[in-house]
Amino acid sequence: MDAGQIRQVRHFNRAVTRRIGVLTDDYLGRGRSLGEARVLFEIGRDGANVRDLRVRLLLDSGYLSRLLRALEKQGLATLRRADDDGRMRRATLTRKGLRELDALDRRSQDFAASLLAPLGGPQRERMIAAMGEVERLMRASMVTIDPVDPGSADARACIEAYFRELDARFETGFDSTRSTSADPGELVPPAGLFLIARLDGQPVGCGAMKVKGRRLGEIKRMWVAPSTRGLGIAQRLLAALEKYAVEIGLDKLQLDTNRTLREARALYARNGYVEVPPYNTNPYADHWFEKRGLRQRKSGRVEKKPRRIRSPANQSPTGC
Repeated sequence: MDAGQIRQVRHFNRAVTRRIGVLTDDYLGRGRSLGEARVLFEIGRDGANVRDLRVRLLLDSGYLSRLLRALEKQGLATLRRADDDGRMRRATLTRKGLRELDALDRRSQDFAASLLAPLGGPQRERMIAAMGEVERLMRASMVTIDPVDPGSADARACIEAYFRELDARFETGFDSTRSTSADPGELVPPAGLFLIARLDGQPVGCGAMKVKGRRLGEIKRMWVAPSTRGLGIAQRLLAALEKYAVEIGLDKLQLDTNRTLREARALYARNGYVEVPPYNTNPYADHWFEKRGLRQRKSGRVEKKPRRIRSPANQSPTGC
């Protein structure tokens, strides 16, 4: 990784933490640290489960417990067992905590305005646009991709959402029983692989591959949640599946997709997949793709690329 880029990130972090005043225990002049103030804000008016707070804020259990105890000691929050699950603890704000939340919100509004006030109109627009881009890219960097059991709750949730989207987008609807097989048993090693993408602990995408022969695999179940499209998740899922294919000795991958999924076709074309004649009788497939020479590409001995199919570009993929 480029050392200059790393230095710039560290410089940016120092500049931001100094400017927004998070280095003291008197954040926004309210007599508490940023950590306590942020937990107060995240509990909010509706309350929150402690586990959700931990996942959302990326805090370990011990540190979060100390922050919650501090808020309890100040009379701002209470902890009790969740009504719907006795194993879970739920944090809620007291009346004093709600008043403090209002005060914190007003101070936050004023502070945000103070950051913008010295800037002219065009500078403000540039700053807001840059903030949006930084936030988007930081969210992208927080996405994790891991192999999971295709029968797990997260995997089932992704597959069900994927099927619902196909049913809505396909001109004829979608019935999974008529599609080519990709059963859970076909998507576990050594028969295949199922990957889940998560953001803030929640599943936001999936991708799978099943082994079809000694050197051949097929990409299946590529899907990304609409709320997280544009973060490069599909590209990372595809790259991870290709990496696994190389690791287990495969040399060719194939896939099929529907004509309505233009963004999926664009993704595959960008990654060196070329359109080929039909290799199956999937009633929902209009286009068939393959990518050869995976091991040669991995080793750097790349074949001359065949002509690619021109596809319209779009934001992110669903389905194959």
